[in-house]
Amino acid sequence: MTAATHSTLFPQVPDSADAVLDGLDPEQREVATALSGPVCVLAGAGTGKTRAITHRIAYGVRSGLLQPASVLAVTFTNRAAGEMRGRLRQLGAGGVQARTFHSAALRQLQYFWPKAVGGELPRLLERKVQVVAEAAARCRIRLDRNELRDVTSEIEWAKVTQTVPEDYPAAAAKTGREVPRDPAEIALVYGTYEQLKRERGVIDFEDVLLLTVGVLQDRHDIAETVRRQYHHFVVDEYQDVSPLQQRLLELWLGDRDSLCVVGDASQTIYSFTGATPDHLLNFRVRHPHATVVKLVRDYRSTPQVVHLANGLLAQARGRAAEHRLELVSQRDRGPEPVYGEYADEPAEAEGTARRVRELMDSGVPASEIAILYRVNAQSEIYEQALADVGVPYQLRGAERFFERPEVREAGLLLRGAARAGGHSDPQLAGVDDVPSQVRAVLGTRGWTPEPPAGSGAVRDRWESLAALVRLAEDFVRARPAATLADLVAELDERANAQHAPTVEGVTLASLHAAKGLEWDAVFLVGLAEGMMPITYAKTDEQVEEERRLLYVGVTRARVHLSLSWALSRTPGGRPSRRPTRFLNGLRPGSAAVRPVFSATAGQGGVERGAGARRRRGSARCRVCGRTLTDAGEIKLMRCEDCPCELDEALHERLRDWRAEQARLLGQPAYCVFTDKTLLAIAEAVPGTEAELASISGVGGRKLGKFGADVLALCAGEDPGSTDVSQDTSQETPEK
Repeated sequence: MTAATHSTLFPQVPDSADAVLDGLDPEQREVATALSGPVCVLAGAGTGKTRAITHRIAYGVRSGLLQPASVLAVTFTNRAAGEMRGRLRQLGAGGVQARTFHSAALRQLQYFWPKAVGGELPRLLERKVQVVAEAAARCRIRLDRNELRDVTSEIEWAKVTQTVPEDYPAAAAKTGREVPRDPAEIALVYGTYEQLKRERGVIDFEDVLLLTVGVLQDRHDIAETVRRQYHHFVVDEYQDVSPLQQRLLELWLGDRDSLCVVGDASQTIYSFTGATPDHLLNFRVRHPHATVVKLVRDYRSTPQVVHLANGLLAQARGRAAEHRLELVSQRDRGPEPVYGEYADEPAEAEGTARRVRELMDSGVPASEIAILYRVNAQSEIYEQALADVGVPYQLRGAERFFERPEVREAGLLLRGAARAGGHSDPQLAGVDDVPSQVRAVLGTRGWTPEPPAGSGAVRDRWESLAALVRLAEDFVRARPAATLADLVAELDERANAQHAPTVEGVTLASLHAAKGLEWDAVFLVGLAEGMMPITYAKTDEQVEEERRLLYVGVTRARVHLSLSWALSRTPGGRPSRRPTRFLNGLRPGSAAVRPVFSATAGQGGVERGAGARRRRGSARCRVCGRTLTDAGEIKLMRCEDCPCELDEALHERLRDWRAEQARLLGQPAYCVFTDKTLLAIAEAVPGTEAELASISGVGGRKLGKFGADVLALCAGEDPGSTDVSQDTSQETPEK
């Protein structure tokens, strides 16, 4: 799950602005403290981008540099916006607006519509597809269910790219879209759909953005009112903005540049909806003096998972690939990814379910396991396979947690019990602690200490209530003096923020729906040609987007990663399928593929303004040439298991020297040099200051402080007396 929902702990609010910065790595701290001018954060998967930008907002608010009401943070899903609000609340910056583009635009449109147009805002259309079906019927065009869905998507794409009906055929041809019907027919349905909306006085989801843009463009007085309200903007997932959203952002900004954008071109997976990474990749062109921070320290995944993820992108082509980020795992080593080939799809589902059961038996919670597939139609066979081995599951993309009937009912009951108090409510007689009170109340609605057998609606209801019980237990552990009324207030806050507790059950989700989430164990299934990449991915750009989609799937895993495919669809079928081309050179037994090197792909760092660029190359093993992802390996500049030439006598002298320096300083030995840095010195045996400085872990201050001694030891000489009186307390020990 996401970092916000992975744990239901309730951290204490930092007691000062400086305390907000505690625990941030150097690059995250750069993001948090860069509060003026345009800032672009290029953040790889698992590098803590949400942490960086929420701490940035909170630091600005807590230090008095930003007023909460003047900040607008926008993202793309209600879940992501809710997570951001929850984190900001925990950091003491609860007054900040964090919304989706559509939610922010709708609020402004509702407020300004009477002044700009007059009357009330037209009703928002809930089911666009029904009106599209009527438009097609009026045009005497027959659409089956799949064509209806695809034509509706084409209309949405046209609107977010600001394409009118008569221009649709030319625009579709120019962009190489795979259209579901004749473009002229789609244009006709599109135009009729717009006419039907006007006749009925309704607007759709895309109209919210279009109309807001229109109002802000035409009414400069309204635009200035919005700009007086919001002075500082933060945009998450900036690689997913459409041309229409970019235009709205520009109107919000006006001629100011107080903007922070965050994104990763390698996670662009929504181009079919009009999203484009061009705005992210061109940010430095539009804002030459922007500060660019690259986050590549991966705190989510093991080096084995990161190595596979980097390998996928190393074969990628295109502009997004040229700007890829090489992730560097900050975690301990874990198990290698597991590859599975099955005779048919039912066998693949059964094998996956068995492995899920084994992981659960070994102690991995069901809520920390996910099965991800390319299209939703693949879920049914896995639902059945999990049910057959008694594994609970939940479908991602189903009803929101706080909108489930049993959760809403539980909230009402808990609110009533809190108002009545333990002495007035017979359910709570003799029950003092909050978790027991919650169990007593929810016990009347189906919660039991043990889950019901099997799956289905009864089990789903129990899982929802059990999640509330666990939330109560965590809440009281963090706040022992809390009352039932305090818990009810917390539930209300979480419902408003859509910050749901964890529901026990294996997650079944499409790769698109998994974006932004993470689990301890991930099973990527159905990885056969025709499904990955999908059959209708014809152009190079479409195939590269499929590669990025698989990359997103791989980077959802923290520790355990399984990749599988089936050779045929049904038992007894001809085994004509082959595993996805994206795994060539990565899975055991496949032919090696030469990686595509890029001068602009690289690792973390900070670039300040035009002409002050600092770029680091990719770290590669000096023995075998493999890209290094483990922090310890990067220090050595070689794979852990690659052969090396170690001067053991020098290594021993260096260790003795380090122990003496640490004694004189009164600090741990690693404050002088870490074990890995010492080992790297003994392997490289540097002869000059430049050679010593090139070793990771030997910074400028340490070079000046210890360089002469180290070089003397490397030359076989006795070190001179090093002045250790200088304060090293501000130096950060290497991890």
